[in-house]
Amino acid sequence: NWPFEVVNEGGKPKVRVQYKGSGKNFTPEEISAMVLTKMKEVAEAYLGKTIKDAVVTVPAYFNDSQRQATKDAGTIAGLNVIRIINEPTAAALAYGLEKNLIGEKNVLIFDLGGGTFDVSVLTIDEGSFFQVLSTAGNTHLGGEDFDNRMVDYFVSDFKQKHKKDLKTNPKSLRRLKTACERAKKTLSSNSQANVEIDSLFEGIDFYSRITRAKFE
Repeated sequence: NWPFEVVNEGGKPKVRVQYKGSGKNFTPEEISAMVLTKMKEVAEAYLGKTIKDAVVTVPAYFNDSQRQATKDAGTIAGLNVIRIINEPTAAALAYGLEKNLIGEKNVLIFDLGGGTFDVSVLTIDEGSFFQVLSTAGNTHLGGEDFDNRMVDYFVSDFKQKHKKDLKTNPKSLRRLKTACERAKKTLSSNSQANVEIDSLFEGIDFYSRITRAKFE
């Protein structure tokens, strides 16, 4: 259900997207750098000063090459990456600083992100000293998998109603995925969500509904 292609360019994977009628290839580091550049801009706007140094977090299960690629992305974004740390460790650190803990405490960090999933058990002591006891996770499980399941559901629904396959049109698929992301957020606070997309495929308007029970 990706709205882009993964292509082989010189033995390296690149993401190919359509932009203003033409195709363009990006490395994973370049894509990550775009995100870091945006975060840098947000931080600078909030703090009112230029940001040069940064500590960047990554999923606990990232290997050495993935960590180095993230560091390279920071460099492309104009950042001096002081250190790469695990996301659960960063969450535990923030928790310890906020709670002003007294004595020793065991903490479980449950981190379900957009594309990765980590669970870590840590011991936090006074002064926010912490020790990671155990970490487990999956670098290929996250919120996007839930989005894709909903997309598949509506692709099947559309095919049943109109006898046409949305997967043959990347633009239609991309619009459906965006609508599914909105529906998923709606289901966090409502028991059902509507998916309404005008002229989704070959001029056909698509209107459907999904309940929280069905999504779960």
